[in-house]
Amino acid sequence: MPRISVDRLRPGVFISLVSLGWMGHPFLLNRFCVSSEKQIQALREMGITEIEWDPARSTAEPLPPRAANLPAPEPDFGTAALAGMQDEKRARIERVREQREGLARRERLFEQQAVAAGDVFRSLLSRPQDAQRQANALVGSLVENLLGNDSMVIHLVNQKSREGGLAFHALNVMALSLMLGKTLGLSEEEMRHLGLGALLHDIGKQEIPPRILRNARRTGPEEDFYRAHVGYGIKAVSNMRDLPVPVRNVIACHHEFFDGSGFPNRLAGEKIPRLARIAAIANRYDNLCNPFDLREAKAPAEALRQIFRAESKHYDEQLVQLFIRTLGVYPPGTFVALSNGGVGMVVETNPANLLHPLVMLHDPDIPRSEAMLVDLRDADLKVEAALSPATLPVETVEYLAPRGRLDYFVDGSRN
Repeated sequence: MPRISVDRLRPGVFISLVSLGWMGHPFLLNRFCVSSEKQIQALREMGITEIEWDPARSTAEPLPPRAANLPAPEPDFGTAALAGMQDEKRARIERVREQREGLARRERLFEQQAVAAGDVFRSLLSRPQDAQRQANALVGSLVENLLGNDSMVIHLVNQKSREGGLAFHALNVMALSLMLGKTLGLSEEEMRHLGLGALLHDIGKQEIPPRILRNARRTGPEEDFYRAHVGYGIKAVSNMRDLPVPVRNVIACHHEFFDGSGFPNRLAGEKIPRLARIAAIANRYDNLCNPFDLREAKAPAEALRQIFRAESKHYDEQLVQLFIRTLGVYPPGTFVALSNGGVGMVVETNPANLLHPLVMLHDPDIPRSEAMLVDLRDADLKVEAALSPATLPVETVEYLAPRGRLDYFVDGSRN
């Protein structure tokens, strides 16, 4: 980048302070567009005389040299501007710390849910009533949290194990289904039925050999064996006392397609129970984002695009559109190019602020454990484009998403 005198700065000039490091200045970002004389005064008080600027990202030209050579106004020797900005940055650092602690708390809750889900699956055959009680408690706590608040926030969870397994997939499908169910305005009873069905939808896969589950190119007999997991699932829950029919139907119908080409009963259209139609969309989305072979994983935007365009005949169109609107323009896990030239990954989104998610910034000078979190609602920053991880350097992808998987935690949040 070319360098100019600080005296030539004015609002609209895009500058870089990367050489100083994030802790070496009072600003929120290393690269940003100057927005006020206060920022310029702070740079002067730091003793900076020259600075890098980016003509392509600037919305205004620097002052001409002749203007810079005119007698300068009497300088303000007070340190109020700089001190005030340093105070603001300390407050931002504290907010980042609180955000990071919040994400860590949600990750711990997600791990606890995964343990609970694993206990349900392990005890289902030998202790079906215990399993049913545990499953109802797991679903009930999430439903109460969602219905007891005004809105919901979707978080990306960096769970510790790269191998997610059945429990993690079940949690994702449950969270995504309930998220769509709340947007759809389901009643509390419907939400509980949906959550329980989504949690148990793949319980029959415990009877399918892993080599068949993991094989994306199954033979005819192998495909028949794979499809039998639906029947095995219904058999597995048969000893659960008074399990509601809508829950059983989610297990039985989550592979039925809207055009009648699904299995096992080739149901079509609205003959497919609505809760099963919801779970089918959530199930497909998570399978696209988290396949057994993570090298084939779709980015969130790519997964939504495939469901909406290439596979639209398989799903209820209105529910798909609502699912996309609920997840947001930039769903958690989306790699994004930012207006300051940086790259980040969305870790939290809110349906009320679809264009302004919480983003983790890639900065090789900052350890990943201390990565900068920026709420775009509070920063002079915007998303310019969603990025495919295939177009990014490996080190950038590993910094932002070291586990490869995308797992979700959804909770209520008062506006």
